[in-house]
Amino acid sequence: MPGVYRTRVGYTGGSTDNPTYHNLGDHTEAFQIDYDPALISYEEILALFWDNHNPTAQAWSRQYMAAVFYHNDDQKKAALESKAAVEEQLNEKIVTVLAPLEKFYLAEDYHQKYYLQARPAIAGDLLSYYPDFRGFVDSTAAARINGFIGGYGDESQLAEEIDSYGLSSRSKDLLKEFVY
Repeated sequence: MPGVYRTRVGYTGGSTDNPTYHNLGDHTEAFQIDYDPALISYEEILALFWDNHNPTAQAWSRQYMAAVFYHNDDQKKAALESKAAVEEQLNEKIVTVLAPLEKFYLAEDYHQKYYLQARPAIAGDLLSYYPDFRGFVDSTAAARINGFIGGYGDESQLAEEIDSYGLSSRSKDLLKEFVY
């Protein structure tokens, strides 16, 4: 999405300290989005969220429940308003949870930039730039490329951005195969 400069996956919403995939406790798997509000609004992100899941379906576990974890009162208000609008549009009760974000724990490295890591020929270019894996996880280029490999974005977006990623010619060609 234009304006999104970082994504990370992790766990939140529970009481267990330092959860892991195999010791999740009462947390929910979640992703964190850092964005430029001059390019994309919180309301636009919420609209994408509502469009990309069934908000009337009850989750079969807390681990996989659909939820919006808001950071402040403005986000809470926007989330509540968007939920009400979707409920009215669908004329059904929404079961998606809205809750304050208290603590976000990063998931294990193998969960981060999942689509990109599955393409080591491309990921290797980026990994060579960072002294530790956390830099890769926090990388805007890695977030954008992971999105394109995951099937998001279009040819014009990629053409506009691809030269800024620091990829080799071979990696650029491989990335283009996912979008073109």
